Amino acid sequence: MYFKDIISHQEIKQDLIRSLKEGFIPHARLISGNEGTGALPLAISYARYLHCTNRGEEDSCGICPACQKINKLSHPDLHFVFPIINKKKGKDAYSDDFLPEWREYLQENPYTNLSSWLNYIDAENAQGMIYEREAKSILQKLSLKAYESTYKIMVIWLPEKMNVSAANKLLKLLEEPPEGTIFLLVSEEPDKVIGTIQSRTQSLRLPPIKDEEIEVAIQKEYDISAEDAQWISHLANGNYLRAIQTIESTEETEIYLELFISIMRNSWKRDIKNIKTKGDYFASLGRDKQKGFLAYCQRLIRENFVLKLNLQEINYLNKKEAQFSANFAPYVNEGNVFDFMKELSLAEQHIEQNVNPRMVFFDISLKIAVLLKK
Repeated sequence: MYFKDIISHQEIKQDLIRSLKEGFIPHARLISGNEGTGALPLAISYARYLHCTNRGEEDSCGICPACQKINKLSHPDLHFVFPIINKKKGKDAYSDDFLPEWREYLQENPYTNLSSWLNYIDAENAQGMIYEREAKSILQKLSLKAYESTYKIMVIWLPEKMNVSAANKLLKLLEEPPEGTIFLLVSEEPDKVIGTIQSRTQSLRLPPIKDEEIEVAIQKEYDISAEDAQWISHLANGNYLRAIQTIESTEETEIYLELFISIMRNSWKRDIKNIKTKGDYFASLGRDKQKGFLAYCQRLIRENFVLKLNLQEINYLNKKEAQFSANFAPYVNEGNVFDFMKELSLAEQHIEQNVNPRMVFFDISLKIAVLLKK
């Protein structure tokens, strides 16, 4: 990725370039932004600019040996740590064990999220984590001299996924980094990064991408009409990844919608047999997908409430969701909407805490049966 490839954030890109020219290069930045705002592509673009040996006024040259290597994400002084599954080929795994997949994946999906990455590596039921042993690997890499560049750059994607031990060990490195070391921590939920790490980094927060900027970007990338681009950019609500997923009509979103419709219909009918059947299916999903589905349910409840209030300008249903919601929205009202959100959020927390997913699904289905009648 180059700065020119980053959608929006022109002022932030200029500030990064200006700070480097002025010699202000913090040893640790916490680059954060909601999913789809481009925090990871921005970090990689910044790393490229730092390594580039023939920097332009507004971007890397793209020609020098450093740029050529970063095109393949294989520069010896650019390191990555990211959430992984615990085992690979029968042994404890490190991020380096997944580097071939990571490089290939990022080439195809610079705007990404954890769920898509875990699907790519066939994580199945495993939750992506950054394990304690990764901190030791980071220390080993950064204790060596830079091979080709002035800097050794460590990009840590989703530091909020570090377990406590890994985070505490990283803290020592942030306090006394080896010479020439730059940490780029890329987060979607910076509030979940431990406070001692936050306090030792310079925070850089990316705002949501403007609708008109997403509209221009998707028209440039995809063969869609101006009308569809306008609708999709509104639906994306500042999230370029969501815009891409809407265009490509991802299978995961359709699965979530189908399951949402099933749980609402079965709960309304109090069809215990089918509730149990769908509960078995829910349990077969990985935990990240289970949490993703419950988060999706909360979004649809919110959107149906907005639809009922006829607030079209802040409604973000896609076409298939809108077709179902035309009949479902009257069942979401002032008397039950807060309880819906509370119970679905609680179910998501229970999945996070490894409660039996069948029990969680059955329990939330029974609660929905009551709330739909409220």
